[in-house]
Amino acid sequence: MTDTKYIFVTGGVVSSLGKGIVSASLGKLLQARGYKVTIQKFDPYINIDPGTLNPYEHGECYVTVDGHEADLDLGHYERFLNVQTTKDNNITTGRVYQSVINKERKGDYLGKTVQVIPHITDEIKRNVKLLGSKYKFDFVITEIGGTVGDIESLPYIESVRQLKWELGKNCLCVHLTYVPYIAAAKEYKTKPTQHSVKQLQELGIQPDILVLRTERELNQSITRKVALFCNVAEDAVIQSIDRPTIYEVPLILQRQKMDEIVLRKVGLEVGPTPEMKQWKEFLDKKTTATETVRIGLVGKYVELQDAYKSIDESLLQAAIYNNRKLDLHLVHSEKINDQNAASLLGGLDGILIAPGFGQRGVAGKFAALKYARENDIPTLGICLGMQCMVIEYARNVLGLTEANSTEIERTTPDPVIDLMEEQKNVTNMGASMRLGAYDCTLLKGSKTYKAYGKEQIQERHRHRFEFNNEYKDRFEAAGMKCVGVNPETNLVEVVELPDKKWFVGVQYHPEYNSTVVNPNPLFMSFMKAAIDNHKSEEQV
Repeated sequence: MTDTKYIFVTGGVVSSLGKGIVSASLGKLLQARGYKVTIQKFDPYINIDPGTLNPYEHGECYVTVDGHEADLDLGHYERFLNVQTTKDNNITTGRVYQSVINKERKGDYLGKTVQVIPHITDEIKRNVKLLGSKYKFDFVITEIGGTVGDIESLPYIESVRQLKWELGKNCLCVHLTYVPYIAAAKEYKTKPTQHSVKQLQELGIQPDILVLRTERELNQSITRKVALFCNVAEDAVIQSIDRPTIYEVPLILQRQKMDEIVLRKVGLEVGPTPEMKQWKEFLDKKTTATETVRIGLVGKYVELQDAYKSIDESLLQAAIYNNRKLDLHLVHSEKINDQNAASLLGGLDGILIAPGFGQRGVAGKFAALKYARENDIPTLGICLGMQCMVIEYARNVLGLTEANSTEIERTTPDPVIDLMEEQKNVTNMGASMRLGAYDCTLLKGSKTYKAYGKEQIQERHRHRFEFNNEYKDRFEAAGMKCVGVNPETNLVEVVELPDKKWFVGVQYHPEYNSTVVNPNPLFMSFMKAAIDNHKSEEQV
C-alpha cells in the first residue's frame, strides 16, 4: 500500500463515550488484517502536556518510550495494538500554539499576520500527516478530544475539513454519539445524534461512519432512521453496546463489519475476515476462569476511576493469563494505619503500593508495607511505592526512625530517598523528570530476574527522586537487596526482600509496558505469587 489512509474519530452529544476504545478497537481490526496502524490523540486543552495536571483533573498521565507525558488514551492504544507510541501520538492545543509562536518569533512567517487559519490549522495538519510520512504507517487513526460544538475543538474540526478535501478517498471520518434511553417513555431517542451530526455538517464535515453508543441493542428501525437523517449509509451505522470489558469491543465492531466498511470506503480490497485467535483466547480465559485472586491496591487516588488505569489493566491481564478472576480491593492510603491495617488488608492474596507524588497518604503506605512485610504477603511497590518500601524498612528494620525522602521531609537526618543530582537545579515542572525508557541490569537469581527471564531489561520511568546509594550497604547487610541498577548511572531501580515469598519494589513503571497479547512479566510473576499465597493460606 503506497498512500497512508487517515481516519478521524470525533465525538458528539456528551464526553467520555469511549472514542479512545473505539479508535483502538478499529485499529486492532485493521492491524489483524496485516496493516501497519498507529493512533494519535489531539487534546484541546492549552496545557503543553498532561504532566502537570492533577489526577483529579485528568486521571492517569501515561508515559511513552521517548519520555513524553501523554493522555491516558495512549495506554489504550498500546494495550490494544501492542505497538509503542511516541510524543508524535499526542498533541495538545498548547503544543500547537507553542510551535506556531516559536516559528513566528524566529521569523518563519516572513512578517505575515499569524492566524488560526491557515497557520494553526496547517500546524495541526502537519502533525496529522507526520506519522504517515515519518513512520510509514498504512493507517493513522486520529482521535479528536472533546465534543463537537466545543469552542476549543474548532481548529481541529476545521483541520479535518481541510484534510478531507486534500486527501480525498485516503481520508474518512467516524463520528461517535450517544443514544439515550428515556425510561419514562420506554424508548431510545436519536435526536441528540441528529443534532450532533448536523453540527458537524455545519462545520463542513459529513461523517462516513456513525458509531452509536448505547446500553442495549438498537433495533433496525432506529439505525435506519439515524442513517436517513444523518446522510450515512445504513450499513455504516455501527452500534457500540455496553459490555463487561472493553476488550470485547473489537469483536463487536468486527461482527458489524466496521473494518470492511472502512476498507471499501478507502478503496482497498476487503479480503477474508481475520480470526483474531489470540484475542479470542484471551477473552475465553477471562470467561472461563472460576477461581478468584484478591489484590489490594493502596493509593491516594483510588476513588478516581482512571487514576491508576494502566495498573488496573495490567493486574487484570495478569490475572486472566493466570486463569483467575481479579477481585481488586481499593484501599485509600489516607484511611489506613497500624491499628486498622489487619482489618483492611487481611485476607488479601497480594498488595500493590501505588505510585504518586507528595506527602499526602504516605503514612498509610508505610502502614500497609509494614503489615505486608511482617505477614509475608506478596507485595509490589511501584515508583513512590518502592520508595515507601525503602523508607519503611529503614525505619523499622535498620532502626533509622527518622528516615525519609527529601520530597516529604527536606531536613530528614537519613535521606534514604533523595532528589536526583541532575534534578537539583531544575525549576520548571513540566517534562523535567526522569522520563521514558531506561536500561536496567538485573541480578541473576533474583525474583525480578526470574520474572523477566533475562539480565538486561528496559522499562519506563517518571520520577525525580531516587534510592540514596550512600545507604546501599546498610540495606543489603540487613536483608533488602538492590537487584536492579541502571548500567550507566548505577541508580538503584529494583529492591527485593529475598527471604519473603515475593516482596519487590521497582522505581520504574511496568504498567506502561503491559498489553493484552504481551502482559508485563513482573505483573505475571506478582500475580502467580499472589495465587500461590492464596493456595498456601487455604492449606493452613
